[in-house]
Amino acid sequence: MKKAPIKVFTTTINAGKHKGKKLEIPAIDTTRSSKSILRESLFNTLQFDIIDKNFVEVFGGSGSVGLEALSRGAGDAYFIEYNHTAYKILEKNARNIDPMHTHLFLGDSFEKFETVYTMVKRSGIKTYFYFDPPFSTRTGMDEVYDKTIALIEMIEPDICEMVIVEHMSNLELPEHIGALTQTKRKKFGRSTLTYFKPEL
Repeated sequence: MKKAPIKVFTTTINAGKHKGKKLEIPAIDTTRSSKSILRESLFNTLQFDIIDKNFVEVFGGSGSVGLEALSRGAGDAYFIEYNHTAYKILEKNARNIDPMHTHLFLGDSFEKFETVYTMVKRSGIKTYFYFDPPFSTRTGMDEVYDKTIALIEMIEPDICEMVIVEHMSNLELPEHIGALTQTKRKKFGRSTLTYFKPEL
Protein backbone atom coordinates (compact mmCIF):
# COMPACT_ATOMS: atom_id res chain seq x y z
CA MET A 1 0.00 0.00 0.00
CA LYS A 2 1.40 3.40 -1.01
CA LYS A 3 2.05 5.91 1.73
CA ALA A 4 -0.11 9.01 1.58
CA PRO A 5 1.95 12.05 0.56
CA ILE A 6 2.99 14.33 3.40
CA LYS A 7 0.94 17.51 3.56
CA VAL A 8 3.02 20.61 3.09
CA PHE A 9 2.18 24.14 4.22
CA THR A 10 4.02 27.29 3.24
CA THR A 11 5.35 30.33 5.05
CA THR A 12 7.15 33.36 3.68
CA ILE A 13 10.46 35.09 4.33
CA ASN A 14 9.44 38.29 6.13
CA ALA A 15 12.24 40.70 5.23
CA GLY A 16 15.65 41.17 3.63
CA LYS A 17 17.03 40.20 0.25
CA HIS A 18 14.76 37.12 -0.07
CA LYS A 19 11.61 38.83 1.23
CA GLY A 20 8.42 37.21 -0.07
CA LYS A 21 10.07 33.91 -1.06
CA LYS A 22 8.06 30.85 -0.02
CA LEU A 23 9.29 28.17 2.37
CA GLU A 24 7.69 24.75 2.66
CA ILE A 25 6.82 23.25 6.06
CA PRO A 26 5.89 19.55 6.42
CA ALA A 27 2.77 18.74 8.46
CA ILE A 28 4.47 16.14 10.67
CA ASP A 29 4.56 15.68 14.44
CA THR A 30 8.29 16.24 14.87
CA THR A 31 8.41 19.74 13.41
CA ARG A 32 6.65 22.89 14.49
CA SER A 33 6.92 26.07 12.50
CA SER A 34 8.01 29.11 14.47
CA LYS A 35 5.10 31.54 14.24
CA SER A 36 5.53 34.49 11.93
CA ILE A 37 4.91 36.94 14.80
CA LEU A 38 7.54 35.18 16.92
CA ARG A 39 10.09 35.29 14.08
CA GLU A 40 9.37 38.97 13.50
CA SER A 41 9.94 39.72 17.20
CA LEU A 42 13.18 37.71 17.19
CA PHE A 43 14.64 39.64 14.26
CA ASN A 44 13.44 42.96 15.68
CA THR A 45 15.62 42.10 18.68
CA LEU A 46 18.64 41.00 16.62
CA GLN A 47 18.30 43.73 13.96
CA PHE A 48 21.55 44.61 12.17
CA ASP A 49 23.78 42.84 14.70
CA ILE A 50 23.18 39.65 12.73
CA ILE A 51 24.94 40.89 9.58
CA ASP A 52 27.88 38.65 8.57
CA LYS A 53 27.53 36.51 11.74
CA ASN A 54 26.96 32.74 11.79
CA PHE A 55 23.47 31.47 12.64
CA VAL A 56 22.93 27.91 13.89
CA GLU A 57 19.39 26.48 13.93
CA VAL A 58 20.03 23.49 16.18
CA PHE A 59 16.66 21.79 15.57
CA GLY A 60 16.41 22.70 11.91
CA GLY A 61 12.92 21.58 10.88
CA SER A 62 12.14 23.35 7.61
CA GLY A 63 14.83 25.99 8.29
CA SER A 64 12.46 28.94 8.53
CA VAL A 65 14.43 30.81 11.22
CA GLY A 66 17.94 30.29 9.84
CA LEU A 67 16.88 31.08 6.27
CA GLU A 68 15.21 34.27 7.50
CA ALA A 69 18.53 35.09 9.21
CA LEU A 70 20.37 34.68 5.90
CA SER A 71 17.84 36.88 4.15
CA ARG A 72 18.53 39.57 6.75
CA GLY A 73 22.29 39.49 6.27
CA ALA A 74 23.74 36.59 8.30
CA GLY A 75 26.93 35.22 6.75
CA ASP A 76 26.36 31.45 7.00
CA ALA A 77 23.56 29.33 8.44
CA TYR A 78 23.89 25.82 9.86
CA PHE A 79 20.98 23.41 10.34
CA ILE A 80 20.66 20.03 12.09
CA GLU A 81 17.56 17.89 11.47
CA TYR A 82 17.01 14.21 12.23
CA ASN A 83 13.64 13.56 10.55
CA HIS A 84 14.18 12.46 6.92
CA THR A 85 10.95 14.02 5.63
CA ALA A 86 11.71 17.37 7.26
CA TYR A 87 15.34 17.17 6.08
CA LYS A 88 14.27 16.72 2.43
CA ILE A 89 12.10 19.85 2.70
CA LEU A 90 14.94 21.70 4.47
CA GLU A 91 17.23 20.80 1.53
CA LYS A 92 14.67 22.14 -0.94
CA ASN A 93 14.15 25.38 1.03
CA ALA A 94 17.92 25.92 1.33
CA ARG A 95 18.37 25.40 -2.44
CA ASN A 96 15.63 27.94 -3.17
CA ILE A 97 16.93 30.59 -0.77
CA ASP A 98 20.74 30.50 -0.52
CA PRO A 99 22.53 27.19 -1.26
CA MET A 100 25.98 28.81 -1.08
CA HIS A 101 25.65 29.81 2.59
CA THR A 102 23.64 26.92 4.06
CA HIS A 103 25.26 23.93 5.77
CA LEU A 104 22.90 21.01 6.43
CA PHE A 105 23.42 18.07 8.77
CA LEU A 106 21.14 15.04 8.92
CA GLY A 107 21.04 13.42 12.35
CA ASP A 108 20.22 13.82 16.02
CA SER A 109 20.82 17.42 17.15
CA PHE A 110 22.21 16.27 20.49
CA GLU A 111 24.80 14.10 18.69
CA LYS A 112 25.65 16.43 15.79
CA PHE A 113 25.86 19.69 17.76
CA GLU A 114 29.53 19.22 18.63
CA THR A 115 30.43 18.84 14.92
CA VAL A 116 28.64 22.07 14.00
CA TYR A 117 30.01 23.88 17.07
CA THR A 118 33.58 22.91 16.05
CA MET A 119 32.96 24.31 12.55
CA VAL A 120 31.67 27.69 13.73
CA LYS A 121 34.43 27.90 16.32
CA ARG A 122 37.02 27.27 13.61
CA SER A 123 35.47 30.04 11.48
CA GLY A 124 36.35 32.57 14.19
CA ILE A 125 33.07 34.41 13.51
CA LYS A 126 30.64 35.27 16.31
CA THR A 127 27.63 32.99 16.22
CA TYR A 128 23.94 33.05 17.11
CA PHE A 129 22.57 29.71 18.35
CA TYR A 130 18.82 29.12 18.04
CA PHE A 131 17.41 26.19 20.03
CA ASP A 132 13.83 25.14 19.31
CA PRO A 133 13.62 21.61 20.74
CA PRO A 134 10.44 19.53 20.36
CA PHE A 135 8.05 20.45 23.16
CA SER A 136 8.42 17.99 26.05
CA THR A 137 4.69 17.21 26.00
CA ARG A 138 5.50 14.70 23.27
CA THR A 139 6.17 11.06 24.10
CA GLY A 140 9.81 10.37 24.89
CA MET A 141 10.67 14.07 25.15
CA ASP A 142 10.72 14.42 28.95
CA GLU A 143 14.46 15.09 29.12
CA VAL A 144 14.64 17.35 26.07
CA TYR A 145 15.21 20.59 28.00
CA ASP A 146 17.82 19.07 30.33
CA LYS A 147 19.71 17.85 27.27
CA THR A 148 19.30 21.24 25.56
CA ILE A 149 20.71 23.04 28.62
CA ALA A 150 23.68 20.64 28.57
CA LEU A 151 24.42 21.69 24.96
CA ILE A 152 24.17 25.39 25.84
CA GLU A 153 26.63 24.82 28.72
CA MET A 154 29.25 23.82 26.09
CA ILE A 155 29.11 27.19 24.33
CA GLU A 156 32.12 29.39 25.05
CA PRO A 157 31.64 33.17 25.33
CA ASP A 158 34.34 34.06 22.80
CA ILE A 159 32.41 32.39 19.93
CA CYS A 160 28.88 33.20 21.12
CA GLU A 161 27.02 36.35 20.13
CA MET A 162 23.73 35.13 21.61
CA VAL A 163 21.71 32.00 22.42
CA ILE A 164 17.95 32.06 21.85
CA VAL A 165 15.69 29.28 23.12
CA GLU A 166 12.13 28.81 21.89
CA HIS A 167 10.30 26.77 24.53
CA MET A 168 6.99 26.06 26.23
CA SER A 169 5.74 29.14 28.06
CA ASN A 170 5.18 27.23 31.29
CA LEU A 171 8.90 26.45 31.51
CA GLU A 172 11.26 28.77 33.40
CA LEU A 173 14.84 28.48 32.16
CA PRO A 174 17.73 29.17 34.58
CA GLU A 175 19.05 32.73 34.89
CA HIS A 176 22.54 31.43 34.08
CA ILE A 177 23.57 28.55 31.82
CA GLY A 178 27.31 27.93 31.68
CA ALA A 179 28.98 31.25 30.78
CA LEU A 180 25.71 32.79 29.58
CA THR A 181 23.19 35.00 31.37
CA GLN A 182 19.49 35.40 30.61
CA THR A 183 18.81 38.91 29.26
CA LYS A 184 15.24 38.82 27.93
CA ARG A 185 12.10 36.67 27.84
CA LYS A 186 9.10 37.23 25.57
CA LYS A 187 5.91 35.16 25.51
CA PHE A 188 3.79 34.32 22.44
CA GLY A 189 0.89 32.18 23.68
CA ARG A 190 2.18 28.63 24.22
CA SER A 191 5.68 29.53 23.02
CA THR A 192 8.25 31.81 24.64
CA LEU A 193 11.62 33.12 23.47
CA THR A 194 14.35 33.39 26.11
CA TYR A 195 17.61 35.15 25.24
CA PHE A 196 21.05 34.53 26.73
CA LYS A 197 24.30 36.46 26.24
CA PRO A 198 27.86 35.88 27.44
CA GLU A 199 28.62 37.51 30.79
CA LEU A 200 30.87 40.50 30.24
